[in-house]
Amino acid sequence: MSWIYDPWPWYVSGPLIALVMFVLLLTGKQFGMSSNLRTLCSIGGAGRVSGFFKFDWKKQGWNLLVVLGAVIGGFLASRYMSDNTVKINPDLAGQLSREYHIESAGKAYLPAELFSTEQLDDPFTIGLLLLGGFLVGFGSRYAGGCTSGHAISGLSNLQVPSLIAVIGFFIGGLVMVHILYPLIFG
Repeated sequence: MSWIYDPWPWYVSGPLIALVMFVLLLTGKQFGMSSNLRTLCSIGGAGRVSGFFKFDWKKQGWNLLVVLGAVIGGFLASRYMSDNTVKINPDLAGQLSREYHIESAGKAYLPAELFSTEQLDDPFTIGLLLLGGFLVGFGSRYAGGCTSGHAISGLSNLQVPSLIAVIGFFIGGLVMVHILYPLIFG
């Protein structure tokens, strides 16, 4: 049973993702997580306030099962199938400790220096969380989908806008890690 606890190699997980995408293509469905937010808002009655939420959400109901599965699977994996640590390069853990004072990097799945409830006492942290949440929500809506939707579903459909979005995601990630993160937390 140890095979289920270890990360699966690309040649197993890749074809499994491709198989799921093939089935979705055959059934005319598209995969994505951010579209579920629109579905949930529509279920909650947001269509009375905005025309954007006026659509037949029942056709997207199947995708809510994907979210539910991700939540349940994440809980089960973190609770019963993992020691809740992220294996990172020891040099990187040392750098995070020296430069950013993140002592629990590589020792805890969610470093307390970033994710503890005590961090919510700091107005700067709350401001960053609100700004980050807004930018992620706005960005996924503006880009017509989230990273999983574009990178998995959009690229599988050979959509050029998804390719452009994925390139933008990578560039944005590099800018964040190498420029913005050191400026904010350095």
